[in-house]
Amino acid sequence: MSFKHNNIMTKGLVLLGLWLGAAGQSLAEYNLNFQEPVNALGREIYDLHMLVFWICVVIGIGVFGMMIYSIIMHRKSKGSVSSDFHESAKVEVVWTIVPFIILIAVAIPATSTLLKLEDTSDADLTIKVTGLQWKWQYDYGDGVNFISSIHPDHNKARQLNSGIDVTKIDNYLLEVDNELVVPINKKIRFLVTADDVIHSFWVPQFAMKKDAIPGYVNETWTTVDKEGVYRGQCAELCGKDHAFMPIVVRAVSEGDYNTWLAKQKTAAAAAAAEAAADKVWSKADLMARGEAIYKGKGGCFGCHGANGEGVAVFPKLAGSAIALGAAEAHISVVVDGVPGSAMAAYGNQLNDLELAAVITYERNAWGNNASIVQPADVKAAR
Repeated sequence: MSFKHNNIMTKGLVLLGLWLGAAGQSLAEYNLNFQEPVNALGREIYDLHMLVFWICVVIGIGVFGMMIYSIIMHRKSKGSVSSDFHESAKVEVVWTIVPFIILIAVAIPATSTLLKLEDTSDADLTIKVTGLQWKWQYDYGDGVNFISSIHPDHNKARQLNSGIDVTKIDNYLLEVDNELVVPINKKIRFLVTADDVIHSFWVPQFAMKKDAIPGYVNETWTTVDKEGVYRGQCAELCGKDHAFMPIVVRAVSEGDYNTWLAKQKTAAAAAAAEAAADKVWSKADLMARGEAIYKGKGGCFGCHGANGEGVAVFPKLAGSAIALGAAEAHISVVVDGVPGSAMAAYGNQLNDLELAAVITYERNAWGNNASIVQPADVKAAR
């Protein structure tokens, strides 16, 4: 054997070893089955899934075992000759009765589980969930509502040429800036809808998945047995940043939840009062707030770029006619959106102060130099 041939074999073995090592690491994190459910309904769905799975395994072993046995034991080379018959009443009775029994065995528990899935009555808490491109809005009532977007660090890391090693980021693309907080051991009813396109609210460990459809309100529910952080995603192909629309739910004790909710109500009341006040804000204050909203809560830079340069087919804001034009037109675009485009309406997502701040930022960042917008201007334009 030549040296060259030995060298090729050595390189091949090294590559095979590297591939097997990488495959081993991947398989260590690979889950072949459902995530562990954290409520009784989820465990019921899991048990139903396993029942059907094992029925399929038994059927598969029986069918393929018979096929393999027949192929080996009754092959032509052994002189086997096929039987000549037209029909068998016994076989037809068996293959009719057996599937019927299996169907009934599966249908009874499946129907019971499906009825439970749709029963949203007697809920202890109701939360409205609205899908937006590409974030979630949670409304608890009493003025407590907020936007939940992908965490800024993850959003930065996923950008092209970010230079960040995403393999070193925990829960990559599954972290948010504002978590959905719920109490354990309570029945939580979700009203699910959307403002723009169809989304899907999905948290696997809650045994919960419901489409969010514009103009329509779907209902679903869950309970959580133990405290912890649970993750999900939008499960509907909803547009350019569909992959960057995570859901993070923090389940806490009832006492901790009540404390968190009280703080949220206080903060919401203060923010509403601040936004409603007829205060004239300085350009510096509006720019600072606007930059935070543009890069965070508003998620504007996902389409328009971190420096207003535009992303792919989405228009740039730096030096654009809308940013340098009449303030009224700019306000209209941000508040009402642009029908038939990916530009969402932010009128129901941000208050007057937040809208004024982000519009002012867009009109005066990246070399733009235009008029500022006050909350009173937004209020008058609504």
